[in-house]
Amino acid sequence: MTDLFDVVILGGGSGGYACALRASQLGLKVALIEKDKLGGTCLHRGCIPTKALLHAGEVAHTVRHSKEFGINSSFESVDMPAVNTYKNAVVSRLYKGLQGLVKHRGVTYFEGTGKLISKDTIEVNGQKIQGKNIVLATGSYSKSLPGLNVDGVKVLSSEHALELNSVPAKVVILGGGVIGVEFAAAWNSLGSEVTIVEGLPNLIPAEDIDMSKGLEKAFRKLGIKFLTSVRFKSVDTSGAGVKVLLEDGTKLDADLLLVAVGRGPTSRGMGYEEVGITYAGEHIAVDEFCRTNLQNVFAVGDLIPGPQLAHVGFQEGILVAEFIQGLKPRPIDYLGVPRVTYCEPEVASMGLTEGQAAAKYGAENISVVKYDLAGNGKTQILKSAGLIKLIRENGGPVVGLHMVGSRAGEMIAEAQLIYNWEAMPEDVAPLLHAHPTVSEAMGEAHLALAGKPLHAHD
Repeated sequence: MTDLFDVVILGGGSGGYACALRASQLGLKVALIEKDKLGGTCLHRGCIPTKALLHAGEVAHTVRHSKEFGINSSFESVDMPAVNTYKNAVVSRLYKGLQGLVKHRGVTYFEGTGKLISKDTIEVNGQKIQGKNIVLATGSYSKSLPGLNVDGVKVLSSEHALELNSVPAKVVILGGGVIGVEFAAAWNSLGSEVTIVEGLPNLIPAEDIDMSKGLEKAFRKLGIKFLTSVRFKSVDTSGAGVKVLLEDGTKLDADLLLVAVGRGPTSRGMGYEEVGITYAGEHIAVDEFCRTNLQNVFAVGDLIPGPQLAHVGFQEGILVAEFIQGLKPRPIDYLGVPRVTYCEPEVASMGLTEGQAAAKYGAENISVVKYDLAGNGKTQILKSAGLIKLIRENGGPVVGLHMVGSRAGEMIAEAQLIYNWEAMPEDVAPLLHAHPTVSEAMGEAHLALAGKPLHAHD
């Protein structure tokens, strides 16, 4: 027996469930297939639990340093099972809410491992689910390096790291990208001795160089060690902990090794190749509306090239649902997507880095302003530091906004509007920002970029 739907979605993560909810909202008959739990990696093994862990670390750090604010308190210990209870409760509440929402919207939900068997049919649990449109949203997995065995005991992926019932005394993190620095910040706050190993010259190498330098400065102050421009060679797990050897001969001893070298698309073994879908490396190739080479087959999220961010997959899911219903949605400008690294200090960015802007417009045709958050009252109250960096095309709009500092992630919403509405610095400079807030530094930076700096020495 074959069930016929308007849209059949394989994968219930951010991209898949967003597509399901929007499609059903538009009156389409929708089937959603998920082999694990609705919500995918982001809800269960990524965004949400890692940020809960980071907040627990922030609380521990605040208690340890409370005397700096005139508050006398004593730090006793970290109860990691209790931290996990808190973390899992957050996930559970969101999971139940999402389950209720999918049911309320009338989405037909199938739990099981699906396989694409033709351009209009997915098989799950022996049942063939046919759709006028197919959406592939099978997400990603934690990558490793050739010959490096992630055993889940001493050599961990990020998924394993979220299940630890104790705080490691000493840990080496392989990879200084977003995942690596977030775990470094969390574990450091909880009491671990952390060393990051990054093969490229800077931490968070995808970000603007000044953001990388700002984060590195903060990490040094926090006691987080990092080695850059050096690559991993091998790890010995035969003893009580791990012995990590780097290519330059450096040896590091630790209790655990976290492998945080990125994520790869879950694109193999589900029938995509057999049906004839075109690949872009290991990703699925799509056009600006997330269409594959097969008519009425779409792909979204980490499965396709682009930023591996939950909110990107979410928006792609909405885009596909609206395209299928004929609403003619606007393609996504991926430079207009907010990017946040949730360590402390946070790093947040929009648009082009200085290097990218110079390459696009010519170095002589851009202007750059760096606003030191040392002049921001709220940042001083928080005993933090940081930087806002703005880049504009001369005579044109702001094309890059980059921030490092406490609560930078909360300011990215304004930066998103500035970039996506192609605002001129002169448009933003007169706008009032509440005082004292970290966000008023955004106004100060635009005053400077508009040629009328206020809280700055000429």
